[in-house]
Amino acid sequence: MSEMNTPNPALAERLWQRHTLGQKLARTAFWLGIGIAVLLSLRNINVIWEFLWDAPEQMLDMVRRMFPPDYAYYRVAVHTALMETFHIATLGTIFALVAALPLSILAAHNLTPNRGLNFLAKTLLVASRSVNSLVWALLFIAVFGPGPLAGTAAIACRSVGFVGKLLGEALEEVPRGAIEALKAAGATQSSQILYGYWPAVKPAFWSIMLLRWDINVRESSVLGLVGAGGIGMIMNSAIDLFEWDRVAVILLTIFAVVVIAEIVITYFRRRLL
Repeated sequence: MSEMNTPNPALAERLWQRHTLGQKLARTAFWLGIGIAVLLSLRNINVIWEFLWDAPEQMLDMVRRMFPPDYAYYRVAVHTALMETFHIATLGTIFALVAALPLSILAAHNLTPNRGLNFLAKTLLVASRSVNSLVWALLFIAVFGPGPLAGTAAIACRSVGFVGKLLGEALEEVPRGAIEALKAAGATQSSQILYGYWPAVKPAFWSIMLLRWDINVRESSVLGLVGAGGIGMIMNSAIDLFEWDRVAVILLTIFAVVVIAEIVITYFRRRLL
């Protein structure tokens, strides 16, 4: 009995710890690394602390200047620029679709079993995504000059990588059963795409296109800041002239457009998907 009541020394010495020593050291090193990165960033971006402390007061002053908004300015200039923004986003999305469809087929290894073509298509898609739309706009302004044409080309080039990548991944995830059945029946490559791949990727296709159009509406709103047409051009002009009541109208319009676009996209997604 005495042996049964005697506590096990190994069990008695065990202590519960939330984190092991290695985990504690790793967490400490992680937060220390973040702190060092923040300090180095603050040092290299040359923060002017006088402006930083004065920022809340300047922000309040700017907001006061925005009210009351000049609502009459909407009919004068904002509406026309807003329609131009919609045209840039819509045409850019359509052009991106035309270019992304063949690239997505070439990028999908199950549709194009050629590593060279796969690599080329994926390289083009990555190149499209790696350059920001504002940078694309600056490049096309140098080619076409300021205006909506440069903005449309910038939106299209930026969207190709997004649409092509997601659509290519959707094509690669299509179940092989239906495709093998079509092959056994002697279907051509185009018939396999039309009757095998398309029904499987159609929901993803519409979802990708609606999402990208929504993103392009927002991006085309700011392309005008660099001269690529749309509502951003009149906002840049109003800011340069310190017409803050007109800036307020433009910002309210952009906000309303984003909300309405989100509602429309959600409605069509439910109807189509």
